[in-house]
Amino acid sequence: MTSRSFDTRAVHSGREDLPALGVHAVPLDLSTTYPTHDSLVERSRLDAFAAGEVPPGSPIYARLGNPTVARFETAVADLEGSVAAVAFSSGMAALSACLLATAAAGSAHVVAIRPLYGTSDHLLSSGLLGTTVTWATEHELATAIRHDTGLVIVETPANPTLSERDIRRLVTDAGDVPVLVDNTFATPVTQRPVEYGARLVLHSATKFLGGHGDAMGGVVACDEQFARALRQIRIVTGAVLHPFAGYLLLRGLATLPVRVRRASATAAELADRLAGHPAVSRVLYPGRPEGRRVSQMDGGGCLITFEASGNPHAVIASLRLITPAVSLGGVDTLIQHPASLTHRIVGTDDRLRGGITDGLLRLSIGLEDLNDLWHDLDRSLSESTQKAD
Repeated sequence: MTSRSFDTRAVHSGREDLPALGVHAVPLDLSTTYPTHDSLVERSRLDAFAAGEVPPGSPIYARLGNPTVARFETAVADLEGSVAAVAFSSGMAALSACLLATAAAGSAHVVAIRPLYGTSDHLLSSGLLGTTVTWATEHELATAIRHDTGLVIVETPANPTLSERDIRRLVTDAGDVPVLVDNTFATPVTQRPVEYGARLVLHSATKFLGGHGDAMGGVVACDEQFARALRQIRIVTGAVLHPFAGYLLLRGLATLPVRVRRASATAAELADRLAGHPAVSRVLYPGRPEGRRVSQMDGGGCLITFEASGNPHAVIASLRLITPAVSLGGVDTLIQHPASLTHRIVGTDDRLRGGITDGLLRLSIGLEDLNDLWHDLDRSLSESTQKAD
């Protein structure tokens, strides 16, 4: 499969055995337990599951594994170029498992680069899972590494400023410490961090991978050694991905390249139009002269962040087509105010140092017509300015 194009693999990964099974659609396995008449065999297989392995045969119990979810994991690993992938009930469950696995290995210190998704920031800052964090810029990473550092965490493009980080340079500066890249915004369509040396690639699969706003999940693409540690955490915490969510997420992967490229083209044009609007003071979008600093992304992606000159809340309230809601990556365009919602949990000073100002708005571009979206934005921005006057 690896010799085939990305688009072909997006359609067929995780489904290669379907013709031999005599079916066309992916089977949905909803079993919570799997019968067996040979307890001695199951005893040894249970030991393998407990060690984080995936032995052949039935999963014994749904907390240990699920065939439908396994298909989704296979497909994500293929698209990200990793050996394995481990799916979880949400993106935050996936990140939590990475932190727990790191701490269990005896290295509870993490170096992280802001900005990150607000809840990721809170999880690290709070120390709720027994880890400690040093916040550093990408230029400070090498000096922030300690003898007990077990993980470096970065999100690129970052949420919500869309700032890009040079993954290859971060991996070099991190040395032997694994680098985790949150690739939710970019998706493997436009960026594959494993190619630049990242050991772990995190996705909130709820977003672009699913693509329709109807399935929640998280997934980590990684090597088999780290996958075993993550599976052990998943077994004991129970943070498993529901089979139906796995089914929907796998289905979403088939259209991922088409959706991302279409939305990215619209986003690039909207970013240019917003930059020329009198009610917009700043536009952040990878690829624009003030944004792009590295060339690891193939395209600018589907998100735009901009600062309204007037009241950002008035802009949101005046929209009629674009949906005011958190989350992103769906077929419809969403807008939200990070300082009030996704990054509300981050302290004001830390938020501002990360470039998340009170005027910032984040747009996730969907598949609507470009001009319809622009009409809604233009009218809303103009009306908000008039009200301010």
